[in-house]
Amino acid sequence: MSSLLAYVDFSKPSLLISLAAIAFNPTAWNIVARNEYRNKTITRMFGGNARRGCYFLAFLIFSFGILRDRLYERALHEQPRHAMLPAPLNTLVAGALFAAGQLFVLTSTYALGITGTFLGDYFGILMDHRVEGFPFNVLRDPMYVGSTMCFLGVALWYERPAGVFVTIYVYIVYLIALRFEGPFTDMIYSNRAASQKAKSKKEL
Repeated sequence: MSSLLAYVDFSKPSLLISLAAIAFNPTAWNIVARNEYRNKTITRMFGGNARRGCYFLAFLIFSFGILRDRLYERALHEQPRHAMLPAPLNTLVAGALFAAGQLFVLTSTYALGITGTFLGDYFGILMDHRVEGFPFNVLRDPMYVGSTMCFLGVALWYERPAGVFVTIYVYIVYLIALRFEGPFTDMIYSNRAASQKAKSKKEL
């Protein structure tokens, strides 16, 4: 780790901006989504249409994700270059990691749909059944894992040890986000199950 940090130039503002953007995204969206669940702020902005509100949030999340990736790439170009793998592994491993990461991200988005991917649960748009096909039969959180793999793939492709440091940071940020996001989502579905159970008892 110490040898890795020797190639990380913390004096570059671009690196600090990239780290801030990485932490901002999951933090902001969790705060916005929880507020939406409790207060329906975005839904009210769209005249009570929860689906349109969710699509609006999806657009914001996607746009800020692209900005985050651009900031990361810009930061890497301003960091010291140092080969971490011998040729041709430097490109083969990097390409394989990025391709696999994108596969996990895209297939999980396809399996969940727009509302399932972009926090539709918080808008009251709940899925009928848990998605159990690929990639969820391989990974519990394929989107976060896939994104982390992409960060590492890009770092190896550009041969920037700073990118490996950022990837570790990304992984930690995602772990923290999941500690908040997972239990809250489980609570939403538990509340629905309890409500449906109470409703069925009344009908009997």
